[in-house]
Amino acid sequence: MTDSKNLHADEPLDEPILAEGVDEEPIESNRRLFSGRAYFVMAALSTIYAAFHMIALNGVSISDWTGIEIPFLPQFPLETWNFRIVHISGALALGFLLFSAHTFSEDDAPHKETKLISILALILVIPALVAGITASGYHTLINSGTLPQMGGLTTWAAFPGTEIYASEVWWFGTPLLIATFGAIVTGWFERRGRELFAASDVVLALCGIVIAIYLIAIYGTAARNAVGTPFVPIGVAFAATAGSAMILELTRRVAGLALVIITGVFLLYTFVAHLLPGILAVQSAYSWQRFFGHVYSDAGILGPTTAVSSTYIILFIIFAAFLQASKVGDYFVNFAFATAGRARGGPAKVAIFASGLMGMINGTSAGNVVATGSLTIPLMKRVGYHKKTAGAVEAAASTGGQIMPPIMGAGAFIMAEITGIPYTDIAIAAILPAILYFVSVYFMVDFEAAKLGMRGMREDELPKFNKLVRQVYLFIPIIILIVALFMGYSVIRAGTLATVAAAVVSWFTPHRMGLRSILKAFELAGIMSIQIIAVCACAGIIVGVISLTGVGARFSAVLLDLAGVSQLLALFFAMCIAILLGMGMPTTAAYAVAASVVAPGLVQLGIPTLTAHFFVFYFAVLSAITPPVALASYAAAGISGANPMETSVASFKIGIAAFIVPYMFFYNSAILMDGTWFEVIRAGVTATIGVFLLSSGVQGWFLGGRSVWFLRIALILAALFMIEGGLITDLIGVGIAAATYFVQKVLHPRPDATIPVRGAD
Repeated sequence: MTDSKNLHADEPLDEPILAEGVDEEPIESNRRLFSGRAYFVMAALSTIYAAFHMIALNGVSISDWTGIEIPFLPQFPLETWNFRIVHISGALALGFLLFSAHTFSEDDAPHKETKLISILALILVIPALVAGITASGYHTLINSGTLPQMGGLTTWAAFPGTEIYASEVWWFGTPLLIATFGAIVTGWFERRGRELFAASDVVLALCGIVIAIYLIAIYGTAARNAVGTPFVPIGVAFAATAGSAMILELTRRVAGLALVIITGVFLLYTFVAHLLPGILAVQSAYSWQRFFGHVYSDAGILGPTTAVSSTYIILFIIFAAFLQASKVGDYFVNFAFATAGRARGGPAKVAIFASGLMGMINGTSAGNVVATGSLTIPLMKRVGYHKKTAGAVEAAASTGGQIMPPIMGAGAFIMAEITGIPYTDIAIAAILPAILYFVSVYFMVDFEAAKLGMRGMREDELPKFNKLVRQVYLFIPIIILIVALFMGYSVIRAGTLATVAAAVVSWFTPHRMGLRSILKAFELAGIMSIQIIAVCACAGIIVGVISLTGVGARFSAVLLDLAGVSQLLALFFAMCIAILLGMGMPTTAAYAVAASVVAPGLVQLGIPTLTAHFFVFYFAVLSAITPPVALASYAAAGISGANPMETSVASFKIGIAAFIVPYMFFYNSAILMDGTWFEVIRAGVTATIGVFLLSSGVQGWFLGGRSVWFLRIALILAALFMIEGGLITDLIGVGIAAATYFVQKVLHPRPDATIPVRGAD
């Protein structure tokens, strides 16, 4: 069997290409690789963290089962805000212990350890413990019954001049900020072996836990009603400041600087908005206490993005981890090779099929590129694709996984949370747009292969289809998920059933899951969840800025003004904002931010809520292949060896038809399954023809032959007429396409014909 991780373009394909380990998480260059006791500690923490979510989401009460009351938690399952606080703090603690502030060398060469900085960082444990002991004391005080009651809630009189206020400032807030910011700074300079804990990271993990202890105590009192007002307790502002700083730092470590910079711009805007002109201005300045007291609430960090990451996203990460343990990802890719490998340019079509299946589950475009691209990109180069094209195909296909129902990565769950539209309705509406996306990418790939005269892969180079058919039961977890959703089960219950099914089907494979494997799957899920949780929390900071300043509503007013001139211009403006906000950001964060800024304006234009949010979601997804900052394309370029910018331009070209699809469902809502069966089928057929014509025009290949430049323009024009979905425009589009075919077949214009220019000299 060929090692799929070590393919080279000059090697013959002597043996069948079999996928191995395509669904394994890549090891990031800054992830620590523990061994011995440290490994068991981290494995236990990750397992407990993921299993805690599975237990809590399914309503299992430990106190009801065992009679054991868990200290500091008012109830279990937890009250909503408390659950989200624990969710974020747990991810912060795990994330800082696992991901270093700096990268490690690829050859694992030992770093020169910075003992003095480690000692300085270790000293910061003292203020962190002081803050933690103080926060624990607040729990005792609140539960003592000595504080006054108001409306059935304990009051928390943290006003200037009171003893509680002084305690929050000097014994909780100040030590917490010293420990947090001190540990962040020392973490940038501290160097320890990759298999060891760094002192600064231990302090940050401790601070994350302290924040949870404090907020759970205070949000259980009447002080919770003061969130977002100038009367918010000063300690909440301290905790939120430290928490926001840690979220930004962890996001930098796991997702890069792009989202951190964008969040920093929004934070800066909050405090200078009263100085700005025009639509960006606010009437009066916001104080530090009011803003940070607002941001760590359900209008910000604890809002829709964390609501989704703490429920649906982590549940499906657990599901993905169980699929990984049963090697379903390998099966998906092998199945794709067996079914599509023989077609011309076979590996590229395999990439479309496999990356769509994998991307649907793992929810990140760039991560999916790394997982499946390590196998498909070298094979595409072997059969004749240029290295930039090979990377571009994988990037475009992996990006499409985000809009592939039923799972659709993670953005669709946020859409359901924000809009209140049932998730099943969103999944049904996504069917035709997803088909159109992958059909467009398929046509672009096929026409490229036809122009280059590529072959498919030989029978002896591919996995045996008959053997794979006998393992088709590995699709059962996906089928159970779909059936459960459409039978009316909640997303959480459906996801839990699918996760159990993944463990059960593994018993019929060589990778049978026992207790040890199940615990390992939970451990993997805990680690895999850190990036998306950090990203969602960071996006929550931006959402908090937007909700406090009202800047989203002012952007909506701009869209309304533009719509007075041209509704198409307003849509184009909305598209540009969604793509710009999404550049360099993971899909989940890109959609969450764009939905807060752009979608309300589209709804005010009279566009249905689902259509408006799908429009924004689609372009937030496509930002991953849009130059100049295209995360999926850059990841693919790293594997293919091509120039990243050239790869991003090529992936943009391959996905160009997809940029038209949102306009299709704006002009014809039947594409989102809104209409009679006849209208839906007709919309699907005409839209597919439009995508085909657009792909033909862009690639210059139409019905078996190369097309001259003016016929390519005619094909693109015909495709644009097919967008609106009206009978007359469809007939015009088909007429132009028919005329183009007639000219190409009868008059035979030379594909390389140019316009003669006389007298230029």
